[in-house]
Parts: sequence; C-alpha cells; structure tokens
Amino acid sequence: MLAFQDLVIQRHNKTCPLISGWNVKGKLILVPTPIDEENTLDSATLAMINDGIKAGAKFAIEDLKPGRRRWLRFGLPREQIDEFVLYNEHTREAAIEELLAHLKSGKDVFVMSDAGLPAFCDPGRLLVDRAHQAAVKVSSTPFYNSIALAVALSGYDHDRFVFEGFLPTKDPARSERLKEMAKEKRTMVLMDTPYRLSKCLNELAEVLGPREICLALELGMQTEEVIRGSCAKLRSKFDGQKRPFVLVVSPKI
Repeated sequence: MLAFQDLVIQRHNKTCPLISGWNVKGKLILVPTPIDEENTLDSATLAMINDGIKAGAKFAIEDLKPGRRRWLRFGLPREQIDEFVLYNEHTREAAIEELLAHLKSGKDVFVMSDAGLPAFCDPGRLLVDRAHQAAVKVSSTPFYNSIALAVALSGYDHDRFVFEGFLPTKDPARSERLKEMAKEKRTMVLMDTPYRLSKCLNELAEVLGPREICLALELGMQTEEVIRGSCAKLRSKFDGQKRPFVLVVSPKI
C-alpha cells in the first residue's frame, strides 16, 4: 500500500494520479501577506481569495484583531470575517481537525498569518505536515522566494535548517558534500540545475537511505508539483525529467 506522504500534491484541482477511487479536491493554500500593514495584496492573490470565497473556502487566521484589520484593508468582504477559523499555537489542535475535515469535504482552506509567509517558522507548519499526511494538496498564492516557499510547503520542522545551495558540479567535491549531508540531522535545502534532477535524486537515494524529502518542482507555474517521499521512490517517477526544483530534506530523527 502506498504511504500518504508518497502521494503527489499538485497545484490546481486535478485528481491525484496515485489515488484510486478517492479524489480529494480541497487544497491547503498559504497566503503570504505584507510585513507592512500599509501595503496590500497583489491582484492575483486577491482574485484567488475572492474565487475561494465564492466556492465556500474556509480562511484560517493567526489572530482575530490584526486579521480582521488586514482583511478589511485588503478590500475583502466584511461578512466573511464571522467565518474565520482562529489558528495559532494555542488553538491549532482543534483547528487542524476542523480544517482537515473541510479540505476532505472538497473545499479549499486559505491560511493567513499576521504578516509574512504562513508555515515558515510559524505554527502553520504542523497544518501543512498533516495535510501532506492526509494526501491533501498544498500550494500558495504568488510568492517570489522559492527557498522559503519550498520549506513552508514541505511541512518539515525547520526551527533550525541548513541551506546547502547548489551542489558542486564535479567530483570529488560533489561526493564529499553528499557525504557531509548524510551526517546532518537538521532539515536541509538544496538546489541544482533542471537537467541534474535525476542525477541528484539518484545520488541522494544512495546517501540518505529511507530519509524523506520534499521535492518542489516549478513553483509558481501551472505545472507546479510538491511531493513528499523517499528518494528511492521519487527517482523512478522523475527519471529523465528536466525541471526547475528546490529539494528539502526532512530532519533526521
């Protein structure tokens, strides 16, 4: 039987190809918000939120007072405020169950923190993790830092994480870096060129063993995919593919 974390989490309402007879349509959508309250959301984000309202989405916010204030400043419907779900470190256990039930019913959930990127060094991380485990799609409104976004979409614990950057292109430097990574216990983030996607997965499968990764492909594009699973399983799926990616390695337990 396939583990939930090995199922593809794709952008848009597409049937997950690895699920037979079960189509989870709801998406968990992170909504990055400006640090400065005087700034508003971009038009694409506002359009996604308004479409979500019309489709019966739920909106999770971190704190009611600033959440309401920002919502109205963004020019969003006042009547939606009464439907907000409070999600923070004090309410998350009950809120997660409510939000997952809504997602599994086929409706989307939008998550907004007081400021910045939800689930990045934020209580929303646990909700993202639970969504992956439940084979719920995870995505975001437009955000232009692929590193932070990949970490947030992974759902992995990243109170402390290591940015490995681009791997060296040639041995022995590349092999030595991979050996060092195998010893690292913290969450790691790395990148490489699209044409080395298969090579990277094959190499990591050899050094990481069963340790799980999150592969974030073509973030922000129509073809975006975010998938969690072991390198051994993912390398066969993406064999020969050449796609921009950010790879997040789960912390070593």
